[in-house]
Amino acid sequence: MRGPHNIWRLIRTGATLERTGAMTVVLDAFGAPRSLRIAARALGWPFKWLGYKGDPNLPPATRAITALGPAYIKFGQVLSTRPDVVGSEVALQLRMLQDKLPPFPRDEALAMIRSELGLDPEIVFEDFSEPVAAASIAQVHHARIRETGQEVAVKVLRPGIERAFRKDVDAFYLAARMVSLLAPGARRLRPMDVIRHFDGVVRGELDLRLETSASAEFLANTEKDEGFRVPHVHWFLSSRRVMTLEWADGISAHDIEAIDAAGHDRKALAERVLRLFLSHALRDGFFHADMHQGNLKIARNGDIIALDFGIMGRLDAYTRRVYAEILFGFIRKDYHRVAEVHFEAGYVPPDQDVDEFARALRAVGEPIFGMDATRISMGRLLHYLFEVTERFGMETRTELILLQRTMVVVEGVSRSLYPQINIWEVAQPIVEDYIRDNLGPRALLRDLARTAIVLARFGPRLPQLAEKILVEKEFEVEVEPLPSFFSRPLAAALLSSGFTALLVLGILAI
Repeated sequence: MRGPHNIWRLIRTGATLERTGAMTVVLDAFGAPRSLRIAARALGWPFKWLGYKGDPNLPPATRAITALGPAYIKFGQVLSTRPDVVGSEVALQLRMLQDKLPPFPRDEALAMIRSELGLDPEIVFEDFSEPVAAASIAQVHHARIRETGQEVAVKVLRPGIERAFRKDVDAFYLAARMVSLLAPGARRLRPMDVIRHFDGVVRGELDLRLETSASAEFLANTEKDEGFRVPHVHWFLSSRRVMTLEWADGISAHDIEAIDAAGHDRKALAERVLRLFLSHALRDGFFHADMHQGNLKIARNGDIIALDFGIMGRLDAYTRRVYAEILFGFIRKDYHRVAEVHFEAGYVPPDQDVDEFARALRAVGEPIFGMDATRISMGRLLHYLFEVTERFGMETRTELILLQRTMVVVEGVSRSLYPQINIWEVAQPIVEDYIRDNLGPRALLRDLARTAIVLARFGPRLPQLAEKILVEKEFEVEVEPLPSFFSRPLAAALLSSGFTALLVLGILAI
């Protein structure tokens, strides 16, 4: 579906913003300069009549985004958590995108369940309710399993949602391609890779079997986390378009008045949200990547209940260590070390000056230490960060997109609960614990032991592999190629590291 015909979709996007009155709201929220305002209005106004009308009962920003489709709604959900970036008025307008979108009929949901599960929902469930929450991709019904009497939440995909998302993402591909062609300076942001990454995330979210699996893994990882709960799933009542899980009673995280009325400590809740996210990202390398208020509930006993596991993030061990070192450097105000880590990880091109980069990072970090969170403009901070990345030729790291996005969302949630929260103070003990366990001598020995274990699997073949490498090098004759998992550099590195590992372990044994 990708192609020039998607220009129509982009034109309609601008036209819809203009027709619904959202264009002015959006430009004001981001503090757009006069030149950009003139260009945007010049492109949007002539085509105003082509824009979607939307629901006139909704505020402008929400009206435009809901009319444009599910991919735009996903973007709006992120913005709804950042009143410090888009302003409190726009954030309030967008908050309803989290779980208060127009639902589809209950009968259609029952038909979907019957088709997907091959079961009669009237026999399996009793008290199957009207939709209790409706989001961009699916809606949720409250029901009871007739056989056991257990209360459950039944999540059902919106009919035709796959095609609707495909249309939006195709238009995004075109927009990314246009940005790459017309704005060479933006190529370092790798817009095509960003959209490709977003496309993959969305495809995963549209298959509820993957979400069911993710929720089970997340539950296993977090069962011992104090003050945190993940509902159990019912595998036999879940499929590609239907997911059934334990019903979770609680107050929505964006209902501040109800949280106060229930007597919960909002400061403690805000700090716990942030600590839990950091623990999951650093400790497990598997984190909830859509932690907006609509996906969090506060139980009667104060536990935080996570919902909606369609978007989960993964970090490999190396990336976690880099991420932790960067956070730790900021916490300790060791900007030179933060700069060095960026260079070591390849985040900054090697031809740049590490000292200059450290000075730029200091200009980012110093203004936010020791200052009341309510006085920090994240909009200005993010703008300066963008300037820094551009100045030093830093490319977008697609493997970190979900992490960065979730950090923005989680900080927004924490601030909505307790505006004065100091994210660095909350993060410090989590990061220090990770650094102590993963970046010291003990971690080195653990890595060497793991290397030895891996090598042990190939122990019987190591002499043969070594002989092949030597024959090729000494006699330069053709021999049978090495197995696909063993490149020559990799084999040499493994042999070397294996010898080192065994040597260290032998010394320890003595």
